[in-house]
Amino acid sequence: MRIHSESVIHHPREAVFEAYRDRLSEVAVYIPDIRQIDVLDRREEGTLVSLHNEWVADREIPKMARGFIRPEMLRWDDWARWDGSTQICTWKLGIRAFPEGVKCMGSNTFVDLGGGRTKVVLGGDLTVDVKKIPGVPRLLAGRVGPQVERFIVSLITPNLERVNSSLGRFLDDNG
Repeated sequence: MRIHSESVIHHPREAVFEAYRDRLSEVAVYIPDIRQIDVLDRREEGTLVSLHNEWVADREIPKMARGFIRPEMLRWDDWARWDGSTQICTWKLGIRAFPEGVKCMGSNTFVDLGGGRTKVVLGGDLTVDVKKIPGVPRLLAGRVGPQVERFIVSLITPNLERVNSSLGRFLDDNG
């Protein structure tokens, strides 16, 4: 499934890029359905910064999925490579509950629109293979599969898109 969003944030590109890269943990309180974002690893090499963040969701699990999804499973890893020279971030997400069943990767591009405005273009791909998700009964995979996929998409996609508006509010409040 293709993920795509474009948002305009009314702050200069450098401020948006740096806040996205360096202050995402602080932005978390502005993002609905996210409890926290923790930086697990950070490595810098010239204009490149590699980050490993852990996202923790704050969502109710659908009844149909409660048998195999526990609240502690609503965490995912975000590995990102931030290139300060191009203002592009490439990323890959890992869903801890379903490491083989869910694949998600893409990039964020930060475009200077002038006048202190930045367009953030997010593009990526999400693939869910229910057959590789432990605990899903084979006989129910056809029926449960679409619900699990919708649930995972409902966790990842909107939050990827809402990060932009949340980051804008964060910068409004914190400069």
